[in-house]
Amino acid sequence: MAGIKGFLKSGHAPTLFSSFLYFDISFMIWVLLGATSTFIVADFDLTPAQKGLMVGIPVLGGALLRIPMGLLADRYGGKKMGIIGMLLTMIPLLWGWLYGQHLNEIFAFGFLLGIAGASFAVALPLASRWYPKEHQGLAMGIAGAGNSGTVFASMFAPRLAETYGWHGVFGLALIPLLIAFIIFVIFAKDSPNAPKPQSIGSYLSIVKYKETWIFSFFYSLTFGGFVGLTSYLALFFVDQYGVSKVTAGDFVTLIVFAGSFVRPIGGYLADRFGGVGLLLRLFAAAVVVISIIGFLPSSVYVALSLFVVTLLIFGIGNGALFQVIPTRFPKEVGIMTGFVGAAGGLGGFFLPNILGTFKDITGSYAFGFWWIAATYLVAFVILYMLRKAWEKTETETENTSIVTKREAAM
Repeated sequence: MAGIKGFLKSGHAPTLFSSFLYFDISFMIWVLLGATSTFIVADFDLTPAQKGLMVGIPVLGGALLRIPMGLLADRYGGKKMGIIGMLLTMIPLLWGWLYGQHLNEIFAFGFLLGIAGASFAVALPLASRWYPKEHQGLAMGIAGAGNSGTVFASMFAPRLAETYGWHGVFGLALIPLLIAFIIFVIFAKDSPNAPKPQSIGSYLSIVKYKETWIFSFFYSLTFGGFVGLTSYLALFFVDQYGVSKVTAGDFVTLIVFAGSFVRPIGGYLADRFGGVGLLLRLFAAAVVVISIIGFLPSSVYVALSLFVVTLLIFGIGNGALFQVIPTRFPKEVGIMTGFVGAAGGLGGFFLPNILGTFKDITGSYAFGFWWIAATYLVAFVILYMLRKAWEKTETETENTSIVTKREAAM
């Protein structure tokens, strides 16, 4: 209770709320193309591969725009970039509402939806910089809870599309965005304690570490799996099980809800039991569960249950991975977060394309899921070997320290 009271007395609550709302609405908009995909494909004769590309493009846009948005926010202030980000997000919404009559247009405004996906590069630092070190975790957790916007997209978008058409959904999304914009302009403020802007060279310096690429690969599987399945599962349930578009949206809502709110649990478990050991168990569990999904259970409810478990694994994995990063890179946490976060978006782009492409080639989703399961197996092996290398290095360091102490004593 004392910790909560201290948190409430510190920081800047209006900025924290504004950042959460900005992130929440932006995340909802980011996955809006996937949430309405079952209605969009009815207007176009798309192959499974084209469907995967369509829902993956916004995720790709978010991945590519994440680092420049973060750099600009560092240099010019989070509030200014948040305002610009929301204004730019209105462009693809207007495009989808008033136009979007050709597939190339869908791809184009879908990529621009990535501006909304890059919002966490602005919203999270803007909120957390107001809070002292002892309250950073809670502040980041509250602002980061904005990924729950995916739940709203999958819950409401299919129902609204049935009534107003999928074009209308993009127009209606302007309303909550405008509300968030007004609140953000009025209440959000940049912290006077914000660090000096990071240079481009600082970002580039971390690429020389092999762990940077390994952690990026891991996050492309956990967060990429989360956002990739969020975008594609509605299409999967309609194609594979013939459920209605609204029912498919409800299934996705349940699945995404499971994965959205367990990220803090992943961080807690990693603190208690060790992040690397937890990730190893999660990767092993992912191999088993996704392999079973690859057999495409005849019951849609069995498949639904398996996907809930899968998203729980992804959500816990996201939290666990970001517990490991500060322990390995204590001085480069911010830069590593940006780089690894971008990789997560890339994973979210590739996953629906893998499923769609294998469906196109083989006529079944089975090989796509087995390919993903095999990728998790590779991640398990890499992490196991990496842990052995870390343990060896730590042992050698301890032995060196002992020898050094003995020599000093002599």
